[in-house]
Amino acid sequence: MKPSLKALALATLLAGAATAASAQETVRWGVPMSFGANLTALGDTMPWVSEQLKKVTGGSVNLQVFEPGKLVPALAVFDSVSTGKVEAGYSWMGYEIGKVPVSALFGAVPFGMETPQFIAWMYYGGGDALLKEAYKPHNVYPILCGSISPEAAGWFRKEINTPEDLKGLKFRAAGLGGKIYQKLGASVTMLPGGELFQALEKGVLDGTEFSLPTVDEQLGFAKVVKNYYMPGWHQPSTNQFLYVNIAAWNKLKPQTQAQIETTCTAGVAISLAKAEALQGSVLAKFEKEGVQARQFNKTMLDAFAQASREVLDEEAAKDATFKKVLESMNAFQKQNAQWHHLGYLPRDYQ
Repeated sequence: MKPSLKALALATLLAGAATAASAQETVRWGVPMSFGANLTALGDTMPWVSEQLKKVTGGSVNLQVFEPGKLVPALAVFDSVSTGKVEAGYSWMGYEIGKVPVSALFGAVPFGMETPQFIAWMYYGGGDALLKEAYKPHNVYPILCGSISPEAAGWFRKEINTPEDLKGLKFRAAGLGGKIYQKLGASVTMLPGGELFQALEKGVLDGTEFSLPTVDEQLGFAKVVKNYYMPGWHQPSTNQFLYVNIAAWNKLKPQTQAQIETTCTAGVAISLAKAEALQGSVLAKFEKEGVQARQFNKTMLDAFAQASREVLDEEAAKDATFKKVLESMNAFQKQNAQWHHLGYLPRDYQ
């Protein structure tokens, strides 16, 4: 007896479904993070990405996140991925500035592009290709996987009104911002977020920058320091990346690679939306707690801007890749400058 056409069609459909289901590979990676998962829009983005990946793959792809220090030290994510100690990790790009100088540009550029324009450059201005090229020699495949609004400039025990006020100041800063503070006479140290409250409380630091008001609130800085300065000139955008060991990445099927990259793209949107949504209420809370929210005056911003130009020029002169990426960023900003000037309402327009 010959099978009916309807039966043949059903069998073909079921076979196709079975093939599609079997095409989804199983991935189990541990992903150490540089930030605690409790830190809003900064540390909770990768956990969100991990959960979304489980949903879209039916649980087949599980990038299990680990808190700082649980799998590797907070500032050792890049090295751990590069050497293959772990398949992947999540971090702010720039902690590895000593080994990959250009990393600092992808993490944050002082007086550079804000998050929407940085994302535009990454996806449509050649930034992502430059990034992949820069990290390939280090056996790392980096994926933009989070970006937040400008950070606060920092917490200080005293008011900062002139560059002289920075001389000898014991200050925590990362990436290019740290080099700029050093140029202006501060004594700069690099500590992970989890150690900063104690360092401020014990007087090891006179001040620190770290992140958004929501994150700074969670770390408790307002309990020991009351001068809170903005704008975040040093980090107009702050960008997090999923670092994947190249050998591990190349073993994945194209379908799985696309799922991870697409979910990270969604993570960029979620982190920016969350960052923009929550800061106003925290600033109001700080005010009630006696925190003085201040803006750096023009004298200070001019000093920071001049020092930034000098540091960027110095770094570009030392490293060809740094120079290449900086030139690409500057060209993209220049190309879009007229649009930003004419297309957006002036920020001081009431």
